[in-house]
Amino acid sequence: MVLVIGAAQTPFNRRKDGSSFRDWACDAFGAALAMSGINRDDIDALIVASESDFFTLQLNPASVLAQDLGLIGAETLRVEGGGATGQLAVHAGVERILSGRARHVAVVGVDPSASTLAGDSIRELYGYSFDFWTDGLAGVTATSLYALSWQAFAAGNGATDADLHAVTMKNRSNAMLNPNAHLPRHHEVGEFAASPMIASPYCRLHCSPLSDGAAALILSSVDAAPDARRKVAPRITGIGAASDLPGLGHRADPGQFAAKSRAAERALQMAGISASDIAVSEVYDAYAGAELQAIAALGLTEDPLQASRNGDFAPDGLCPINLSGGLMGQGAPVGATGIAQTATCALLLEGRYHSGLQPDRPLGHALADTHGGVGTTCAVTTLSAGVSA
Repeated sequence: MVLVIGAAQTPFNRRKDGSSFRDWACDAFGAALAMSGINRDDIDALIVASESDFFTLQLNPASVLAQDLGLIGAETLRVEGGGATGQLAVHAGVERILSGRARHVAVVGVDPSASTLAGDSIRELYGYSFDFWTDGLAGVTATSLYALSWQAFAAGNGATDADLHAVTMKNRSNAMLNPNAHLPRHHEVGEFAASPMIASPYCRLHCSPLSDGAAALILSSVDAAPDARRKVAPRITGIGAASDLPGLGHRADPGQFAAKSRAAERALQMAGISASDIAVSEVYDAYAGAELQAIAALGLTEDPLQASRNGDFAPDGLCPINLSGGLMGQGAPVGATGIAQTATCALLLEGRYHSGLQPDRPLGHALADTHGGVGTTCAVTTLSAGVSA
């Protein structure tokens, strides 16, 4: 069993204050460490999640951050898996504790996704995160590939543009109560018709922003956790990952995130629970439609579209999804995203999330989900409330 004894993140936004990813990592780590009740010297390993060297301009960020965080002597590892980077780093930390190699692990995710490069350069780089030979060299963008996948899903499930609008409005509205959010907004339905089209049917309001920021977790074995944290700290109970063909055209159904389904099955089986046990989730919504595709793949409900229309995923719904605002509202510094999702789930389970977003009922189980590519590299984590929560 692995406990989350510390969880924190910086604001996600576009930094214009001259600070760097090293500053943000220190801020997030310091806050998580203060919550944990342990000292720097207690940490056996540092796992760093950073998607691209082009963002940090640092080929070996783990060693540099070990120095900055005062963790010289600890094992260091840098993890990269596209959009799944942060969640895969969480998995690497969990595995070290379960294997007995470490008692306490710091997992730190960071990326200056918004401030280092021009927007056109970032869009080109993201095109390379698919199959470079067939997509990147052809100039295909991430938005166009996601749009094609959504079109296939919508055609098979009867989805409409109104379903996309609803996701954006829900997540940006949630973000209004999140002080760390990049895009807290109240949207009206009429705004979408005026929003510039990026790749049909995705207009700009259906897309998540590029963000800067960091997030951190302190993971602990039960035996090593401080007494004050041992009972109340949430537990990571399941991890699962899977991959799919990079090219949408090579898949049996380009609208389904099949690898996400496999990853969820593995995490839920490890946890010994079913998808119906999940009370709250943070799912990967790089685009509005991707949230609904993810919900379908994760098996959180039999009919995601109808459940969304019924308000089941709203803060007061049956299974709140992306209370943080998700990528659409909270923002998306890629290396930090999956770690922030897990941190959000942990804080929700412990009852210490942001005022106005914390459900007023006990939460037993939570799920965090990310992917790289268009559902190509998928990673899912399940968490359960502490024994006295």
